Amino acid sequence: MPFRFVHTADLHLDSPLRSLALRNADLAEIVRGATRQALARIVDLCLAEEVDALLVAGDLYDGSQTSMNTALFLAGELRRLDEAGIRVFIIRGNHDAQSQVTNELTLPPSVHVFKGRSKAVLAKTLESGRGVLVHGMSFASPHAPESLLPSFQPPAADAINIGMLHTSLAGAAGHDLYAPCSVADLQAHGFDYWALGHVHQRQVHASEPFVVMPGMPQGRDINEAGTKGVTLVTVTDEGRLSIEERAIGLATFERMNLDLTDVSDWGDMLDAVRNAFLQSRETTAADNVILRLTLTGATPLAWRLRRDADLLQAEIDNVAAGIGGCWVEKIEQDCRSPDAETGTAIADPVDELAALVGSDVLPAHGFRQEVRAAVEELLQQLPPDLRQALAPDEVAVERLAFDAGVSGAAEVLAHLHGGAGEGSR
Repeated sequence: MPFRFVHTADLHLDSPLRSLALRNADLAEIVRGATRQALARIVDLCLAEEVDALLVAGDLYDGSQTSMNTALFLAGELRRLDEAGIRVFIIRGNHDAQSQVTNELTLPPSVHVFKGRSKAVLAKTLESGRGVLVHGMSFASPHAPESLLPSFQPPAADAINIGMLHTSLAGAAGHDLYAPCSVADLQAHGFDYWALGHVHQRQVHASEPFVVMPGMPQGRDINEAGTKGVTLVTVTDEGRLSIEERAIGLATFERMNLDLTDVSDWGDMLDAVRNAFLQSRETTAADNVILRLTLTGATPLAWRLRRDADLLQAEIDNVAAGIGGCWVEKIEQDCRSPDAETGTAIADPVDELAALVGSDVLPAHGFRQEVRAAVEELLQQLPPDLRQALAPDEVAVERLAFDAGVSGAAEVLAHLHGGAGEGSR
């Protein structure tokens, strides 16, 4: 019989909401409970596929916010696996190291949590007589600036060797450097499969041997967009490995751009939105798709879309509600007047003012500094976690300030423009 296991990482159980845009209470509740649902679905998959083991490559928890209630939920799900005879192998990641309950919870006997020293555990003996060994080690600190690879034992002879490592590899945008190492170094170590964690985007870095970052099973905001899942691995009696990706997430975040070029009627605009939402809903495996909609293109509706932003939000929310399992996280606008697109001479005084704002006001150093100061003041009023998520560095603060200036100017100009010549509803 083959050895089969599910490889996952970065569940971040009960992670706090990371987006101010989730104003809808029902949507916020879906996202708030999605990480728990992801774990429950992973357990369901393990049971349905009758796998031998579940490998969790770090960050089950979400740092110091972890409550005993979260840990008890985890223990309950692990008991389901224990009762089915499915073993669980866990390494701790940087977020787990921050949790106060990590070392306090009693887990079922079938669960093996690797400690700070590399260890090899026999997971199964194949009919061929070859053993399947799982190698792993955890790190007690949220910071691991040096590679942990030299601490791993060499591969055991005449066995299938599976390594578990929480690592940023050579580095990844938006992720702290953690236990850095190269894919080439992992391949050279001699293991048959590397079960990685830490980077939230799925990537199969190599196939000989397999070096797999499964990505997180459930996104938490628009910056973790796309289908999320786990990796199902099969090891044959002859020692050949194959992998499959299985979708898990309850909700998928997606960015959607909708071109409204030549759309001049409000009703036609809503029809275009509805068709785009239907297509997205049909191609999304998750129960819910959460969209950040960006309206683009040259349309006579450009001014009205900005001026009547509240109405636009309500109408598009209503369109989404009529589809089911479809939600709008945020609406962004980048529409232009057809006159600006064709280079027609400016006659409307508000259009002329808009041109001056774009050419002289927005790029001005003094204006940018004032807007930045206002943005920084607002950021200081937010909880630290949310502040870090919105503006993790200087570049992000500068981008927030720029977007605020552009959006604010467009809102004012839209209200000045009035309703003439903008198309009818």
